[in-house]
Amino acid sequence: EDSASMQRYRQLSNLERELFSWWCTLIFRPEGPSFGSPGMLGKLMGKSSEPAMSGAMSGFLECLEKVDNALASTKGPWFFDWAEHPTMIDFVYVSHVERMLASAAFWKGLDLRSDKYQQQFPALNAWLDAFEKRECYLAFKSDYYTHVKDIPPQYGPGYDGGFEDDRISFQKNISGKDGKSWTLPLSFDDDVQPLYRGPPLPLCALKAAGISGDNGELASEGTSYEKAEPEQMAEACRQMAGWKIASNGSAVAKFAARGGPEGSRNPRKGFGAELADPYAQSDVKLIPSVETALKSVCVALLAQGGPSAHDAALNEMKDNLQTQISKDQARDVASSLAYLRDRIGVPRDLPLASARQLRAHLNAAIDVLH
Repeated sequence: EDSASMQRYRQLSNLERELFSWWCTLIFRPEGPSFGSPGMLGKLMGKSSEPAMSGAMSGFLECLEKVDNALASTKGPWFFDWAEHPTMIDFVYVSHVERMLASAAFWKGLDLRSDKYQQQFPALNAWLDAFEKRECYLAFKSDYYTHVKDIPPQYGPGYDGGFEDDRISFQKNISGKDGKSWTLPLSFDDDVQPLYRGPPLPLCALKAAGISGDNGELASEGTSYEKAEPEQMAEACRQMAGWKIASNGSAVAKFAARGGPEGSRNPRKGFGAELADPYAQSDVKLIPSVETALKSVCVALLAQGGPSAHDAALNEMKDNLQTQISKDQARDVASSLAYLRDRIGVPRDLPLASARQLRAHLNAAIDVLH
């Protein structure tokens, strides 16, 4: 037995519980009064203009600094020097740190992946980057939207607080209500959730699209993809979404039709999770029209040939929706597409880089139908 390693493991485990405790205090309880703001008189006297923080916010950030120091004490990005890969303690941390990133941004306006906090917590962000550069992490890395919907039924409701202006901005971004994050045309990267610090899609999809990492190697892990050609990457992300819909289109249409006027009738008990309703019924009469609409969305998602081909496919989608969906069903089909859009889970259904394309294309179809 390596007693020194075991002792470090226990210390790190205790620190993880301390961090978890501070996170719960910050997110799931009303914040107390804020301290640190100098006020108008203080500003006139030249005192710091750092934003005020509650005790819970300060305690959470101070605990994160301890985690950052623990990571900085090793030669590599992980908690133990002897491994060139994450070990058990890294996985213990990352599942909750993921939730912390999402919840801190959404309920507190605290973006721990921003340039400011990369400087404040460099080892923590290097550790997250190291995870993101591994293809296997893509299989269980969620997005902020999925997290803020699945956190409340597990831990209780989150309380708004923190940095209000940023919080409002982040909430709109994460929920797709900022007119950008779930709306075409999409920016290359996301304003809140970095997409390309590692492989954004499975390596087989990147290889099929001929996309190389920033190290110059085709479809490789261990590198970022921030310098990838934007339209080539967007097309690959769209096509992965199109493949997923087309490969199971009838079942997806039946699921989406729960959003129709005769759908979502559930003879069993309700569920604590806002978007979970596994026993809901579909609006059976609407299923054929919903499937027709989804086929039109797939036309746009699967287009090949660059921006002009995608634009032409979007126009074709628009024409198909206007001619193939009757006016008396258009609003109900739009409701069904919105039901599906709001329940796209990451990574269950798609990685985020692809999921945002599907959400945005469903919104484009909804706009036509409305």
